[in-house]
Amino acid sequence: MAVARVHVRSWQAAYRGLLPDEYLDGLRPEDRATSYAFGGLEPDHPATIVSVEGEMIRGFATIGPSRDAGTEGIGALHALYVDPDSWDTGLGRTLIGEARQQLAGQGFEQAVLWVLVGNERAERFYRKDGWAADGSRRSDEVWSVAIDEVRYRRTLS
Repeated sequence: MAVARVHVRSWQAAYRGLLPDEYLDGLRPEDRATSYAFGGLEPDHPATIVSVEGEMIRGFATIGPSRDAGTEGIGALHALYVDPDSWDTGLGRTLIGEARQQLAGQGFEQAVLWVLVGNERAERFYRKDGWAADGSRRSDEVWSVAIDEVRYRRTLS
């Protein structure tokens, strides 16, 4: 439940103005608590890395193989969220570094991720970490909300 709480708080802060307020205000951690995979590092299954401070989970990253057509053999950062109270502390950089290291350790040479169009904070963060938009865009529905995203890619070595 703690990971789901970070996820919801992050969405509510980061996506304000990008997604409908009514939708963001209605997000509940208990609705997402079963969405995360913990434990194994099998390359064909997602895994969630958590950052704990004291007894509180402050952030997480979910990694695994890319699910995009044409990206077989490429890893993916499926999610990276830090509790808003821990933004600008270096926690995101630590999580993404660990995510990249684990993906490379699983044999992936490249990885992709998707960023919500208009999320300038995330775009700056990923570009600073060496990711670049690769020209792919998609419109999707996530938890019943239509979103537009741009894909970023980077080499893991």
